[in-house]
Order: sequence, then C-alpha cells, then structure tokens
Amino acid sequence: MCLGIPAQIVNITDAENLLAVVSVGGVKREISLACVIEGDSPLEAWVGEWVLVHVGFAMSRIDPEEADKTLKLLEELGELQVKMEDQEGLTPEDEQHG
Repeated sequence: MCLGIPAQIVNITDAENLLAVVSVGGVKREISLACVIEGDSPLEAWVGEWVLVHVGFAMSRIDPEEADKTLKLLEELGELQVKMEDQEGLTPEDEQHG
C-alpha cells in the first residue's frame, strides 16, 4: 500500500522533462508530472491543480475538497502519533494516576 500526499502545483520548472514545483503546507518540492500528463495538454494548465504525490511523482489529480479532507486527516494522524509516543514512557501505574 502506498500513501499519496496532496500537494498543489505552484509552477512548471522544466516542461520538457515534465517537472513542476508543488507546495504541501508551505513546503515546496520538485516532482515529476510524467504519470499524470496525457496527450498534448498544456502544462501551464496544471498550475493551481491538486495532485497526490508519492515518491516524487504526481500519481493522480484530485479536487481541492478531497485534498483538504486528506490533509486534515493526515494532520489528525500526526497528532495521534505524538500522543501515542508521549504515552509510551508511561507505566500502567502512571496512567492510573495521570
């Protein structure tokens, strides 16, 4: 199973090699659009679009609502992970008195 992270395409950096910069939570990365570009569609039309990114490749286009929903879920999972890590150091006795 792979996990794609929603990212918004900010600009095209290399049209010949189908490379673009995406933003995820303010962090920008260069990715390949090779897996999602079909035919002769102009690359500039992709600027502003949301894609699911996995290992440096856009795997599919998604709508903004789905991107927002997924990002919120990933944020919640991250918060849950922090809580679980905080509790790892507790003994059962600590949990009863905590």
